[in-house]
Amino acid sequence: MRYNVGIDIGGTFTDIIAVSSEGKTIVHKTLSTPHDSSVGFINGIREVAEMADVSFEKFVASIDAIVHGTTVATNALLTLKGAKTALITTKGFRDALEMRRGIREEQFNNHYRNVTPLAPRYLRFTVDERIDSEGKVVKKFDEKELLPIIKKIKEEQVESVAICFMNSFKNAAHEKQALKFLRKNLKGIFVTASFEVLPSIRFYERVSTTAVSAFVGPIVAKYLDNLTKKLEGINYKGTLLIMQSNGGVVVPEQVKKNPAVTVLSGPAAAPTAGAFYSKMLGYKNCITADMGGTSFDAAIVINNECVTSTEGNINRYRIALPSLDIITIGAGGGSIGWINEGGLLQMGPQSAGAMPGPVCYERGGTEPTCTDADIILGYLNPDFFAGGKLKLNKAKAEKAIKAELAGKLGLSVLETAAGMYRIINSNMAQGVREISVERGYDPREFLFIVAGGAGSIHSSEICKELEIPMFLVPNVSSIFCAAGMLLGDLKHDYIRSYFTSFNHLDKKKFQTLLNEMKEEGLKALVEDEGVAKDRITFHPILDMRYLGQYHEVQMESDWEDVISFNMDAIFDSFHKEHNRQFGYSLKEEGTEMELINVRLRVVGKTERPKFLSGKIKPVAVESAIKEYREVYIPETGKMKKVAVYDGDKPIFNAKIKGPCVIEKITTSVFISEDWDCEVDGFGSFIVYERGKFPKGFKSNQKLS
Repeated sequence: MRYNVGIDIGGTFTDIIAVSSEGKTIVHKTLSTPHDSSVGFINGIREVAEMADVSFEKFVASIDAIVHGTTVATNALLTLKGAKTALITTKGFRDALEMRRGIREEQFNNHYRNVTPLAPRYLRFTVDERIDSEGKVVKKFDEKELLPIIKKIKEEQVESVAICFMNSFKNAAHEKQALKFLRKNLKGIFVTASFEVLPSIRFYERVSTTAVSAFVGPIVAKYLDNLTKKLEGINYKGTLLIMQSNGGVVVPEQVKKNPAVTVLSGPAAAPTAGAFYSKMLGYKNCITADMGGTSFDAAIVINNECVTSTEGNINRYRIALPSLDIITIGAGGGSIGWINEGGLLQMGPQSAGAMPGPVCYERGGTEPTCTDADIILGYLNPDFFAGGKLKLNKAKAEKAIKAELAGKLGLSVLETAAGMYRIINSNMAQGVREISVERGYDPREFLFIVAGGAGSIHSSEICKELEIPMFLVPNVSSIFCAAGMLLGDLKHDYIRSYFTSFNHLDKKKFQTLLNEMKEEGLKALVEDEGVAKDRITFHPILDMRYLGQYHEVQMESDWEDVISFNMDAIFDSFHKEHNRQFGYSLKEEGTEMELINVRLRVVGKTERPKFLSGKIKPVAVESAIKEYREVYIPETGKMKKVAVYDGDKPIFNAKIKGPCVIEKITTSVFISEDWDCEVDGFGSFIVYERGKFPKGFKSNQKLS
């Protein structure tokens, strides 16, 4: 029996899914090890081997591929604990990284402070070189100018260097020259250049993205090298793939060339899995909401395609690489409850994480968290958390909430826990609004897919606030991102800037740019990653705008339309997309259009695993009742004794009436007073407002 394994390392838990060639699925969660994430990685594989009832050595030998999502780059940016970074740029542009676009993010905030540059001013250096906007050399670059800079870099013990010269996207000769010289003279120091990271127009976006890649580069490279050595140490012979921010996967060597592609590595897998599930259930559009231990991630899928953006910001740092459009807020099981200066209860964004964790974990945590509130409200079983492997101390949670919050608020412990529950639900609902309503979409028209170990406890209240009548808790909900990693294709994104009006488009140049990117993609997929040519597809994306506009529209086009210059089809698609995004188009006026960038996404299709065989014999739903427990009912504001079902039993094709709790080893599903649930043929839970089950919902499609 052969296995493919997906591993997603989060702030609190490391999620693992192992899918065999016969469809056997093993789902597991283990505590993350923040001091060294690779320790939790290997521990998780060892624990899954025990669950598979085979020796560790035999299980490792049976793994064909491990697909891994890592938060190493994300955490480095969020905590600003990356490498000590220097920037080398063109004379006169030393402060472009700090000036950004000259626009204050909060125009009416007099206390506003700019984000701290990743390369401080004393480590930003310039050289007297210049290439003009057409790519012609105006001032030749002399390598001797780098000698005093190299001396200073060594004196300051710099760990990483970013190179970004003006107009290098048109002509990268000077950057290539500097990169070669610096790598020769700065052994052991990570050096990268913008032509490797983002060879596109707009200097600030390019320099910021390059600085981010340099800032996280040494840490990501060290982590991947450490992980690779540990896998070699356990005699792993299969393939290791890393999840990218764009929802695709690549080999570690590709990541080390441009580490910024992993800044949203973990969360990117959720919409990938969401696209798979929504298509299987007959939906084209879905919203995925993933609540873990530290954060809440919301993403959107349109026409079974994950929505991407090149205007990403992580901790206010601009990253212009293609990444899935994901909203991340500090709302998770470990989110800490606190009282602000006005005496009001708040939740997060600070988190207790895995260590020390919530108070009830008994790992040294003293500040009450969302998980502590959930246990008081009865949504979690203290003796069955993680299947009983981690015992929770309810008494300590009550004591902490009383001392830190309830006493100061003049409320009972139950009232305070209920308040914590309401506030964090409201925070998450706002995150869903941001990814949907603020993008011009009505969330009520989307399939709402709930993921994460904590998500299904809070989802009915989130949906109630957003007037969403139904949500889906997949059978692999608790490790949804890990499952999504096994569904990701190999993807490479390329870009060439070509600023011209379509009236003056040079068709030969346009075609040359596309073919250059196509050849790069084929080399990466065929030669480096061993993908067969018949499994490769090409997806051109054009950045277009009306003449005189400041912002452009990214529009995916058909390869045949682009290569054959079917401009009528391209223009028509642009008008429609512009109208959707901004509420108008200038088609009737005949307004001239401009091209800014030509992008090409090259995709190598991977084999899809079968998560479940669907051959397990179901049991009667009544036999799955484990106990009756007091839980908090939001509609009444009171505790009520309700049935607790064993969600790990095969209660397929059954209907469960709320209120109740469905308890699995890896998660719990709370079904509130006015909601009911149907379990499909593969163990997924379709939870809906009573009497509002959608007609024609395909709840029993076979997974494939």
